Amino acid sequence: MKRLSKLAVSLIAAGMGLATTAAWSADTLQDVLKQRGLSQQDLLAAAKTYVPTGKRDEFVAFSSGGQSGQVIVYAIPSMRILKYIGVFTPEPWQGYGFDESSKKVLAQGRIDGKDITWGDTHHPAMSETNGEYDGQFVFINDKANPRIAVIDLRDFETKQIVVNPIFKSEHGGAFVTTNTEYVIEAAQYATPLENKKFYPLEEFNEKYRGGITYWKFDRKEGRIQPEKSFSLELPPYSQDLSDAGKGMSEGWSFTNSFCSERYVGGIEKGRPPYEAGCSAKDTDYMHVINWKKAAELVAAGKGKKINGHNVLMMETAIKEGILFLIPEPKSPHGVDVTPDGSKIIVAGKLDTHVSVYSFEKIQAAIKAGKFESKDPYGIPVIAMKDALHTQVSLGLGPLHTQYDSKTCIAYTSLYVDSQVAKWNYCEGKVLDKLSVHYNIGHLMTMEGDSTKPAGKYLVALNKLAIDRFVPIGPLHPQNHQLIDISGDKMQLLYDMPLPLGEPHYVIAIDAKKLKPAVRYKVGTDSRTDQAHPGATKAGEERTVKKGNKVEVFGTLIRSHITPETIEVEVGDEVTINLTNLERAQDETHGFTVSTFNVHASVEPGKTVAVKFKADKEGVYPYYCTEFCSALHLEMQGYLLVKPKGWKATKATLAAQNYTEADYKATVKKVADTQAIIDSVVAYITSVNYKDFPEVVAMVEDAFDQLGKTKDIKVKHEAAAAKKDWENANLWAEQVWQYQVKTADLGLRAKTFLEQNGAKKVK
Repeated sequence: MKRLSKLAVSLIAAGMGLATTAAWSADTLQDVLKQRGLSQQDLLAAAKTYVPTGKRDEFVAFSSGGQSGQVIVYAIPSMRILKYIGVFTPEPWQGYGFDESSKKVLAQGRIDGKDITWGDTHHPAMSETNGEYDGQFVFINDKANPRIAVIDLRDFETKQIVVNPIFKSEHGGAFVTTNTEYVIEAAQYATPLENKKFYPLEEFNEKYRGGITYWKFDRKEGRIQPEKSFSLELPPYSQDLSDAGKGMSEGWSFTNSFCSERYVGGIEKGRPPYEAGCSAKDTDYMHVINWKKAAELVAAGKGKKINGHNVLMMETAIKEGILFLIPEPKSPHGVDVTPDGSKIIVAGKLDTHVSVYSFEKIQAAIKAGKFESKDPYGIPVIAMKDALHTQVSLGLGPLHTQYDSKTCIAYTSLYVDSQVAKWNYCEGKVLDKLSVHYNIGHLMTMEGDSTKPAGKYLVALNKLAIDRFVPIGPLHPQNHQLIDISGDKMQLLYDMPLPLGEPHYVIAIDAKKLKPAVRYKVGTDSRTDQAHPGATKAGEERTVKKGNKVEVFGTLIRSHITPETIEVEVGDEVTINLTNLERAQDETHGFTVSTFNVHASVEPGKTVAVKFKADKEGVYPYYCTEFCSALHLEMQGYLLVKPKGWKATKATLAAQNYTEADYKATVKKVADTQAIIDSVVAYITSVNYKDFPEVVAMVEDAFDQLGKTKDIKVKHEAAAAKKDWENANLWAEQVWQYQVKTADLGLRAKTFLEQNGAKKVK
């Protein structure tokens, strides 16, 4: 072991060039600053974002992937990208959309029977308990094709997609109520609510409608329940973003809108375009809704079925006193409830002001029946002056607001000014401004949507990069800028290009709240969280043929796929079930067959099925796509697609000229390796390894690998007795392969114990 350690050190030193770079190591910090033209401020910013090897970030961010239809996961403050989660779009690395289980999830998003293999993700939302982020689920919407997806943070996989039955587009999703009872989704562009109904634009005011859907979420099942969900019919204003009340405003939700002019453009007909007609008035409407009472009304049967979905009609909502409007500055693009739930902040991007509404004043007006008017559909309108706490002029193009851990402190994005404004919403006072690059849309503070924002950092989601990064053609990446908000003055720390779609909004959670699993129970279908019907145990691998259907039940483990040969006839429908038998953390295997457009990512314990038609005779290699071991490249096999009626001829497989000396050398190698394993086992069992779940899993996996050598030892000794040196040597070599896997796990376990303070046991 000591020899191995010294060798490793020597190789690492050589690989890094440490023996020849004494001059580099002698550089002082001042030398580096001078050579790179850096300031002390640059150095401070770098130190605040640097996460040393072996240390971890404080927060994990979930960003929409825009037109990629995905979710991007990155860490803060390092801004290192950790993962892309396939949601509405196939994602090859994880086999999303290429194995049968994930295909079923994507199929849930079909609209009118059509596969929709792209999405425009906009607003991720974290599940909440009592208004605090709980790290269990993330919800994300698709603006282009009105859908909501559920991502389970036990394994960061998409488990469900639901299609809105009455909308044709939506921007105002996803937003959750304080205990994740409902996921809120608001329509964007008004359309007739009935499917397959046509009404001309001349009937826009009468036949077109907006709305808000409240998707019922079952936390135990981790799934949305469409049959228990409902929508609220709204006027054909363009409903936009929403937020759920909290604290004193619990049970209410707030949704802003634009184009309350109900204008229909048509420059091809000689009319001014939409942007002229949809911004003519000085104000639009914030919708104030008692969702808790709305749910009770629907449960009492007061809804109407549209496309099989419960819809509470405007007439009922008005009669029951659960729907109100309040004027807001025109073309708003955000409605954000303060952490204590006492105020609602709205920014109108065509107005310099940010408006702070008082929930207490809103309720007082409702209770007193004090309304300034009704809209064209009879909805009571509360006067802005009767609902406002204050208005503050922040700058040009205010959009979105997020909150600090400090009381009354908020941050608002200024799109036209390309700035972030820090201000006090209780006192109505601007405290600081910071320029960003450029044209900021959303912004996000740590847990800034919750009842207990964490403060510390803010991320500015800038629409334009222009001069920030090395030019890569006309299409630039988005620029997420990390800002330190811990002091009185904001400090820009880091520019991060995000080259995937147009990331629209981000949420961030304290990393300690995330408790993802590191392995599945062996045989699990990860998309359903149930036992997979194709799950296979070691030694039970088989191929079943019924007519033209061939089903393979196989396993994966370092470094082989069982079976290693699959034989079918042309025209057969082939299903290959594969179970990853590994228990060690991160020992993922992948699987693909040449030509047939299938791929699976098979994490420890997972079972995955791929399915295809063998429509062309030939020889097709298959292999593990995830680099899993020293003999990863040898983890292979062949799919043989034979012509119909093909008859085998007797043939001899290729052989090597192994000798008795070769066999004895391999046996000695096996003995030497076993000595190393024994020494590692002696160390592990001498300390309190059972106190470390990560090590217990590795030890179990290691002994599972080692246990396979017993039967193989019998085989190589039997072959040697017959002087069949080829099979004797190869079976002995297989023993050594299992030993290598055992040693790999053992050494990893030993290192983990040494680095995490394992103690000697008496």
